[in-house]
Amino acid sequence: MLIRKRRVGEGDILSSEITPYELYLDRRRFIAQGAAVGAVVLPSTLAGRVPGALYTQQVEEPTPYEDITTYNNFYEFGSQKGDPARYSGDFKPLPWSVVVDGECDNPGTLALEDLLQGHEVVERTYRLRCVEAWSMVIPWRGVRLRDVLLRAQPNSDARFVEMTTVLRPSEMPGQRHPMLPWPYVEGLRMDEAFNDLTLLATGIYGKDLLNQNGAPLRLVVPWKYGFKSVKSIVRIRFTREMPLNTWQEMAPHEYGFYANVNPDVDHPRWSQARERRIGEFRRRMTLAFNGYAEQVAHMYRGMDLTRWY
Repeated sequence: MLIRKRRVGEGDILSSEITPYELYLDRRRFIAQGAAVGAVVLPSTLAGRVPGALYTQQVEEPTPYEDITTYNNFYEFGSQKGDPARYSGDFKPLPWSVVVDGECDNPGTLALEDLLQGHEVVERTYRLRCVEAWSMVIPWRGVRLRDVLLRAQPNSDARFVEMTTVLRPSEMPGQRHPMLPWPYVEGLRMDEAFNDLTLLATGIYGKDLLNQNGAPLRLVVPWKYGFKSVKSIVRIRFTREMPLNTWQEMAPHEYGFYANVNPDVDHPRWSQARERRIGEFRRRMTLAFNGYAEQVAHMYRGMDLTRWY
């Protein structure tokens, strides 16, 4: 358990202001109490190893935990929405290590706890918008990607960050079939990776990630379509050239590198103007940059976002 001694002027949040995990599950009470900013003491073994303040940024009513963990895309376990929960039981997320290399001055292979050690732990509730026009609202726990990247000391040739999912067909039955070119690869521009919203997530709803959600470490980039948020990461590589991400390699006319949520650019097979929030029957309007334009739109000023989709 994370224990911090309070010092006058340190800015710690009082125990009376801590948001209990139970309030996540009782969503009406959670919304009623505001929970805009609060600290949480986590039961997670991983969280206990990562010192730092922890806060919750409440945006909307979270999608129920059961839906988040049983309806999702993780093709390594199968192409149907229920396959990740159904077929991920044999996957072993611990112990875990991550290779950090490429255009940096401090490369290495780090155990997960060492990769996360010393970084501020944050909890943020983000919208997740899938390219298939459904969406969720998920309370994430993790660390800022930029904090992890800075430790590697990227050099002046580092223009992009490439991230790769583990390749374990013995534990991931979807990888036994050539539905995608394995292993799964994704990438970000450096300014995207360093944006304050970009997280390396280790948990949802105050608990460690389950196998089907990308345990033990996944990317969360809330203004992009969900396929950008690569799961079960084993390699982080700094590159000069734009990485070829898996879905772009698979179907370049349908999936681009940037994958910014854009209601004005349709997928070739369906409109992106509306979305269905899981648990709702009505469709709602899709927001530009998934509602995070104020924080991220400046990074794309002057770009043709119908070309750079």
